Amino acid sequence: MTELFVARLRTRLIVPVLAFIALWGCALSITRYSIPEEMEEGSFVANLATDLGLDVRSLVQRSAKLDVIHSKNYLDINKETGELIIREKIDRESICMTKTTSCFLKMDVILENPIRIFNIELEIMDINDNAPLFRRKTMHLDISEATPPGERFSLTNAVDADVGANSIKTYYLSESKYFNIDIQTGSDGSKYVDLVLSGNLDREEHSVHNLILTAVDGGVPPRSGTASIVINVLDINDNAPLFSQPVYAVNVSENSAAGTVVMTLNATDLDEGTNAQLVYSYTLYTSEKTQELFSLDPNSGEIKVKGVIDYEESQSFEMHIQAQDRGANPLSGHCKVLVNITDLNDNYPEVTIKSVKSSLREDVAVGTLIAVISVRDRDSGGNGEVELILNQEKSLPFLLNKSSEGYFELLVSKPLDRELISKYDITLRVTDKGSPPLSENETISLEILDINDNAPMFPQSFYTIHVVENNLPGALLTSLSAHDPDLNENQYLVYFIMEKEIVNTSMSMLFSINPENGDLYALKTFDYEREREFLFHIEARDSGVPPLSSNVTVHIIILDQNDNTPLIVSPWRAQGSVVEEVIPRSTDKGHLVAKVIAIDADSEQNSRVTYQLLQITDSTLFSLDQYNGEIRTTRMFSYRDPRVQRLVIVAKDNGQPSLSATVTIKISTVEHVLSFSETTELPIEYDYFTDLNLYLVIGLGAVSFLLLITILVIIVLKCQKPKPKAIKIPPANRNSVISRNSMISQRSSTIADSTLISSDAYWYSLFLAETRKGKVVVRQPIIPKGAGYFVSSIPRSIGPSETTDSRASTLEGPRRELP
Repeated sequence: MTELFVARLRTRLIVPVLAFIALWGCALSITRYSIPEEMEEGSFVANLATDLGLDVRSLVQRSAKLDVIHSKNYLDINKETGELIIREKIDRESICMTKTTSCFLKMDVILENPIRIFNIELEIMDINDNAPLFRRKTMHLDISEATPPGERFSLTNAVDADVGANSIKTYYLSESKYFNIDIQTGSDGSKYVDLVLSGNLDREEHSVHNLILTAVDGGVPPRSGTASIVINVLDINDNAPLFSQPVYAVNVSENSAAGTVVMTLNATDLDEGTNAQLVYSYTLYTSEKTQELFSLDPNSGEIKVKGVIDYEESQSFEMHIQAQDRGANPLSGHCKVLVNITDLNDNYPEVTIKSVKSSLREDVAVGTLIAVISVRDRDSGGNGEVELILNQEKSLPFLLNKSSEGYFELLVSKPLDRELISKYDITLRVTDKGSPPLSENETISLEILDINDNAPMFPQSFYTIHVVENNLPGALLTSLSAHDPDLNENQYLVYFIMEKEIVNTSMSMLFSINPENGDLYALKTFDYEREREFLFHIEARDSGVPPLSSNVTVHIIILDQNDNTPLIVSPWRAQGSVVEEVIPRSTDKGHLVAKVIAIDADSEQNSRVTYQLLQITDSTLFSLDQYNGEIRTTRMFSYRDPRVQRLVIVAKDNGQPSLSATVTIKISTVEHVLSFSETTELPIEYDYFTDLNLYLVIGLGAVSFLLLITILVIIVLKCQKPKPKAIKIPPANRNSVISRNSMISQRSSTIADSTLISSDAYWYSLFLAETRKGKVVVRQPIIPKGAGYFVSSIPRSIGPSETTDSRASTLEGPRRELP
């Protein structure tokens, strides 16, 4: 059946040229096609490219689109073939709900570059897809037995959503010798059926008559629907109510207030008493929508406005009213009331934006199209004529140009400048010619897009950032924020560190910057004794095309923290032990007994060490220089002085808070001083002497071999190491020593120039003395394990001493020297 309807049902209606429009004048014509409803998706309707005289290739180039007016988009355009095809099945009854023969779907075909609009009307033809349906499946009638033949009774008519030939064609009544039906045609073509009494009823013979009413439509094949009629035969009431005329016509203005009286019906009944008391009611021929809009007083017959009447929805209403008496066997009379609706200016004009650009670059040319606007008013006559204007047109760089009837173009009339105005709210005002006139506003928001003509700018070109050593990894150092006056992607900045290597280490391994907000972080913990400062560049780059960028110099200065405790390197002693010094009792006043040397790996104030006496046996016998740590006698010893003196010296740095270390010195006075101090005599019997000598010789040989290998390795490494550049070292405190890096060796040699150092503090020594009475004297002073400092006692004139670059110095391995 679809192929039967599709087979070239389309018909083109040629509309004469109405007018030529100034400037952009072009003639519009309406192209009309006809298709049956319920066509399958993808079905061919027409070839728009051929019918409209368009090149198929231009459909894609000009962004052809289909705009269905006030309806769902059931169709689509195949831009490759130019064909108009079905996008979704069309149900005619859902589009055209009124019982009209013609049903049109209006749409516009819109082409851009340049804008051109074609009006299309698609007639939806009905197919027989709906069967007749009775509003009531069972109808009950009470008929007096005195009712004469020929009396008519209204029956519930069937309804069929289809129109034309597919609507209800006729009715059939089941076989009965008392009843038949009379089919009538209404003004709109609807079929109504009355039950006609064809013979005299005899209630005593048949009190109830059951009939079947069948409604058949005119489709091919036809469809039908049935309803049951139950007739109760009543006793006599022989006069039916009568209206003064069968049809009444009345005019009512739309939007009439609820309660407005339309008219009052007056039917008469020649009977008396209850048989003459009338009840007015709508018959089943009156539509439900009409009953919702108008009320009927059942006693007075007064018709009033009940709902909102809209001329644009329906221009007339038809009421079928019956007047029924209150007799035992009620009779009724019927009339028809036609209500014609008069139009008022109650609809605001409508503005529809067909094609609009929400943004424009600030460098667009004058005459650029911004939007296509259509205007309409649902009212009729002068109430439906509209005028469109642009508010504050003189102050805006835009103008309206009428392109065709009901269509306008919004164009750029002056150059745009985003730096002056970045956004426009363009207000369009449409007014009709009704009395009073109604108007409506529509606002188009237009954003002016920026071009990337501004590079990011930092508030300053050089940043100095101070970072205290021992910082936590990942700590935020500062935030470097640049500003870009551009917008959107031209303003989105990305920050990154410009690569630079320091001692084979990339800056990105030491610092990290958040690419989105410029937060600068430290990736490692810095040690002032190893690193003092960093200098690098950070670049901010926008996301424009092409991108613009600028950079800033960042100077990171590491600040010292008092994190190193002074280390007493002379006189050296084992952890927790007491240093013993032996001096003759004949020592003069001012004799140098010992010198305490402490070094601090910190710098400046944190590395300045002072010395104090914490405990002393006799405060009149010794003095301590707080700056150089020299312990000297303040007088000569007397016979009253104890032979053993105990001194506790504390070495304290100048940090906040200060850190300190202590050393205990035990000074013994003797008449004569031995060649080697702190000698431990280990008696060894002659019978064990041979084995001990063997062990000592093996140990001495192994240590000497390892020492020789170590010295050779050091010499090779020193020969291969490049000559370090001269480093400027600020003047140091007289007791300060900088550890690590190349400054350690230079400062340590400075200390050594004025320091008295016992060999016990730095070297392992093995002394083999003469055998006395079968015994061997062994001397072994102890050096602390893991000591990271090496102080040389070589005079400055000979040359500076050197140490290793880390705490793991060569002093970690034992050294032995033979006297």
